[in-house]
Amino acid sequence: MRKIPLRAIPAQACSVLLGGQNCQVSVYQKSTGLFLDLMVNHEPLAMAVLCRDRVRLIREAYSGFVGDLVFVDTQGRDDPTYTGFGGRFRLMYLEASEL
Repeated sequence: MRKIPLRAIPAQACSVLLGGQNCQVSVYQKSTGLFLDLMVNHEPLAMAVLCRDRVRLIREAYSGFVGDLVFVDTQGRDDPTYTGFGGRFRLMYLEASEL
């Protein structure tokens, strides 16, 4: 597993190489929860995915994405919120071999 660093701000984006894929990950807090967009090589792959604790975010093998993303609550089983980034809530990349 690889941790993707996030800051405790309500909306942010980062570019990261995951499993040899050029990825752009955006996370943003809304009143209804935390959401994630994933683009690979500037093409949308998963948009407006609701983030839950320990629930894989991509899941569809047909998408062609190698691996998966998951949020983990290090202090319990709550769904992630931006206020816990950098500490309690971690966004993790799972290699294909870890699925």
